[in-house]
Amino acid sequence: MEHGTAVFLTHAAHLVDGNLVTDLLSIGEKTSKTGPDPPAPAIVGGLNTHAVFEGDVSMTRGDFFFGDNHSFNQTLFDQVLCILYHPGSTVLNQPLWWRLLQIYGRGRAPIPTHPTINCYQSPIFLHRSSLLYRIRGIGFPVNFFVDGRSTEKKLDMEAGALFFRDGKYPTDFHRAAQPSGTEGVDMVFMVHPIAPGGGDRDNKVNNYVLDPTSADFDTFCLLYTNFVNQTIRGLYPNPTGVLRRNLIKNLGFFYSGIADAGCEELFPYGKL
Repeated sequence: MEHGTAVFLTHAAHLVDGNLVTDLLSIGEKTSKTGPDPPAPAIVGGLNTHAVFEGDVSMTRGDFFFGDNHSFNQTLFDQVLCILYHPGSTVLNQPLWWRLLQIYGRGRAPIPTHPTINCYQSPIFLHRSSLLYRIRGIGFPVNFFVDGRSTEKKLDMEAGALFFRDGKYPTDFHRAAQPSGTEGVDMVFMVHPIAPGGGDRDNKVNNYVLDPTSADFDTFCLLYTNFVNQTIRGLYPNPTGVLRRNLIKNLGFFYSGIADAGCEELFPYGKL
């Protein structure tokens, strides 16, 4: 993974799901092993916390609303395979990912089948699940799951099943010869653009409300600003001592991942 992308994702996750006092993050559910929690409303819930890093509209897992958002869902995966692997095909590439988005994405959003689904800028930034985040996920396999010795970004069916179903690398797998970031994401999004929004407050299905204040791919700096000024300040309104120090440090690390994007760096807790 390209360094800036890795820094951005790592520190975004740590700032919302990690313990900013001990600087520890659970890669699973909430645990006492990360140390005493900072004061509420901090989450410190680990990567398993719903609608932060983990979100709805997965291609291989059910939605949180239905009770099991972590176990492999063979029915969903079979639907994906039917779309991607037409008879006689054994590989998938970016055009096929776009086809998946057109068919699969249109079927699950923006008309939700349950009242809690949301399609905001990204679950990382507003604690709301997001189809936009899943779009990035759709681009992820073509960038990272293809054997580095391949001259084309094509993922064979056997390797795809190992990654999605079993969470395993194929035998003799080689990483890419050079780092990747979010290549192809914009092209994928253009196939089926979805404006940010979600279910309304009346908890009704099939009732999608747009949110013009939520950032999208065209307003990346707004996404950064909302993350810092809304999400982080909402979780840590009045930090002091080591908590304030670590927030300043980790926000600085987070910004370093997007420093070349032209966004103005924010310092909600001052500087060290």
